[in-house]
Amino acid sequence: MANNLLKGKKGVIFGALDENSIAWKTAEKVHEQGGSFVLTNTPIALRMGRINELAEKCNNAPVIGADATSIADIENLFTESRKILGGNIDFILHSIGMSPNVRKGRDYGDLNYEWFLKTLDISALSFHKILQVAEKMDIMNEWGSILALSYIAAQRAFPGYSDMAQAKAIMESIARSFGLRFAKNKKVRVNTISQSPTKTTAGTGITGFDSFFVFAEKMSPLGNADSDSCADYIVTMFSDLTRMVTMQNLMHDGGFSTTGITYEMMDHLNKIEGE
Repeated sequence: MANNLLKGKKGVIFGALDENSIAWKTAEKVHEQGGSFVLTNTPIALRMGRINELAEKCNNAPVIGADATSIADIENLFTESRKILGGNIDFILHSIGMSPNVRKGRDYGDLNYEWFLKTLDISALSFHKILQVAEKMDIMNEWGSILALSYIAAQRAFPGYSDMAQAKAIMESIARSFGLRFAKNKKVRVNTISQSPTKTTAGTGITGFDSFFVFAEKMSPLGNADSDSCADYIVTMFSDLTRMVTMQNLMHDGGFSTTGITYEMMDHLNKIEGE
């Protein structure tokens, strides 16, 4: 449903790869709600993904390649975005995460530490770099909104999530620390959204993802939140309806994070015991 919640608002969306990604769904929803934006991803992701198809669907949204671990690339991205969009911006979505250790199947007790540092740089420090460059370039309008996507493994132990858990924990901490600065200096809010297991390209690459997904579905009173509903939530967080929400890790998980056990899970366990 289009309500023009984001009419006149401009921003940058990091991380759209294909139609399964939350950033892709977010771009569609932002466009539907009247917002305009620049799409960005790494040069290799631009070649591998279908971001140009998304751009066409969103009124030929501009696409600019940028490595979010590179300060120079982020500076260029924001400089060009300011030119293209005609001024400062109102929102940023950080939908970036990758672990070489997870991708290459390294056990958590046998991590490659150079890869671990790469995980932190891509998945967490990139968020700080984006925030830092945005502040230094003064690219955000007052009452703007900056979001990053997280997962509950930042607070709880999940086998197979490996060093991504540390990356998400750091990212959530960055949102609080930088959120304090941005709120005081520019009335810009900074939050993270802890999303249900979602069948994205990145998510399904985690060992045991299918088990995570089924477990969370049975343990969530509303079921797992899908990428479409997450995109809807992001739209509300970009809108003026949530202008006093900042420095929060917002659980968007169908109630999973505050549920002890559900009847569905008890029934599932009883069936296993009866076999």
